[in-house]
Amino acid sequence: MLNFLRTIGRYFLAFLNATGAFFLFAFISISHCFRPPFFFRQWGRQFFEIGYLSLPVVGLTAIFTGMVLVLQSYTGFSRFSAESSIATVVILSMTRELGPVLAGLMVAGRIGASIAAEIGTMRVTEQIDALSTLSTNPYKYLIVPRLWAGVLMLPLLVLTADAIGVFGGYLVATYKLGFNAALYINQTFTYLKAEDVNSGLIKAAVFGFIITLSGCYAGFNSKGGAQGVGAATTSAVVSASILILICNYLLTAILFGT
Repeated sequence: MLNFLRTIGRYFLAFLNATGAFFLFAFISISHCFRPPFFFRQWGRQFFEIGYLSLPVVGLTAIFTGMVLVLQSYTGFSRFSAESSIATVVILSMTRELGPVLAGLMVAGRIGASIAAEIGTMRVTEQIDALSTLSTNPYKYLIVPRLWAGVLMLPLLVLTADAIGVFGGYLVATYKLGFNAALYINQTFTYLKAEDVNSGLIKAAVFGFIITLSGCYAGFNSKGGAQGVGAATTSAVVSASILILICNYLLTAILFGT
């Protein structure tokens, strides 16, 4: 019994230690976000990598999600003769939920892993120590540009994903299921409100912060050579994905008051 309690206590203390280290890293990183110097060349590079280079994977995910959503909705709604609600369901689902969550998870897999691998490699090869030796703050040079790029580019990616997903649904509805194009477009925007789009953009900004922070933290604290970098990469993607799902529920409850 004592051994069991000792094991539980050891894991609980390790969890508290890891949680505290993560929040301390987040606090230090945020505190550097609003103070000069700013390395704008690094900012531009991160904006390009996180925003522009993620467009193909986010776009493909969005268009097939919209297309499947229409097919599934048609199968269910036709039982109740409610096919006219499909366009509204598609745009509300994409803007409120599927756009930000799916884009966040896809970017977490692509960018979170990339950030952790790059910074982790710099850590194990002592390049981060070299930055400090050259009087360059590694937080300002490595972490801050990535955090800003994540927070600002994810909403743009989600906005693009919303449009592509709705367009994919339009293609299936009109060319495969025979919906009237003008009526479908009119139904799409009839019940859409600004708060539907804004809630998705707020989620996207939070998810962008989570993805980049998780990647930076895992890479910054990696150790043990190539094996440690691999473990950091896995940790970054898993932790970011779990945090996205948890925060998605909390933000939905807060934004829609349920």
